[in-house]
Amino acid sequence: MAASSTRLATGARILQGAAFLTFGLNGFLHFLPMPAPPPAAGAFFGAMIATGYLFPLVKATEVVTAVMLLSNRYVPLALALIAPVIVNIVLFHAALAPAGIALPLVLLATELVLAYSYRGAFAPMLRARVAPDAIRSRREELRDVHATA
Repeated sequence: MAASSTRLATGARILQGAAFLTFGLNGFLHFLPMPAPPPAAGAFFGAMIATGYLFPLVKATEVVTAVMLLSNRYVPLALALIAPVIVNIVLFHAALAPAGIALPLVLLATELVLAYSYRGAFAPMLRARVAPDAIRSRREELRDVHATA
C-alpha cells in the first residue's frame, strides 16, 4: 500500500473509531446534549429503547468496534460488525432526520475507504461457494493419500 493510501486508511480508521467511541459511550453516559429529534425519528428511538435490548446492543457494538479500530486490532472484523450500523444510521438520517446527515455520510465514506484498504481480508467472504475447513482438510488428506499411493 502506498504511503498516502496508508495515511488515508489510518486517518479514516481513527476518525471512525473516535466517532463511534464518542457516540457509543454517549448512549450509556449521556454527556453530549442531543437536540429534540423530529417526531418520526423520536418514535424510532423510542421503539429501539422500548425493546429493552436493541439500543444497548447497538451502542455496545459501536464502543467495541471503536476500541478495535482505535487499537488497530481486528480491523476487518470491526468493519464487518459496524457496517450494518452505518447503513442504518445513514438511512435513518436520510428518511427521518435529514438535517443531521453530514456525519453519517462521513462515516459511510470512512467505512468505504477502510473496506477498500482491507479488501484482501474480505475476499474469502465474497466467494460464492466455500467448503467448511473440516471438509477441505479431509479432501486435502484424501488427495495426499492418493498422491502417495
